[in-house]
Amino acid sequence: MSTMFADTILIVFISICTALLAEGITWVLVYRTDKYKRLKAEVEKQSKKLEKKKETITESAGRQQKKKIERQEEKLKNNNRDLSMVRMKSMFAIGFCFTALMGMFNSIFDGRVVAKLPFVPLSYIQGLSHRNLLGEDYTDCSFIFLYILCTMSIRQVMFIYFLYILFLPYFCD
Repeated sequence: MSTMFADTILIVFISICTALLAEGITWVLVYRTDKYKRLKAEVEKQSKKLEKKKETITESAGRQQKKKIERQEEKLKNNNRDLSMVRMKSMFAIGFCFTALMGMFNSIFDGRVVAKLPFVPLSYIQGLSHRNLLGEDYTDCSFIFLYILCTMSIRQVMFIYFLYILFLPYFCD
């Protein structure tokens, strides 16, 4: 087995592990906390309440009704902001971990061709796909380009899979 193929498999494995790590950090710091659960339930409740009020309101509704709806929208906006702040600490932790990991992996794979692309990338992508590689063969692929492609696709698949796992029990009674 060639070293290029082994490096490619290793990078795919690293992508899977880092995506799982990110999901795990997010679950620990966000999704399992009581604050997140409370805020999420509050946002859902307020959204439903606001939709009902908007459906029942007529165009000739008084200023009192419109003020109530505006206050409800303001509460919903504040709760959404609080929910985003709860998620923010997870984003910082993931960013810190990935910065450290990227530094380590960049030093390991620095200057190594890890894959051969079946195409010549667009000129504005060549800087990323050919990063830290010697030569002018732009079909050579660097670690960072393959890692980004793998991570983007793996995280999407994992997102869909976890949604399927989480919401399947609601549809199969």
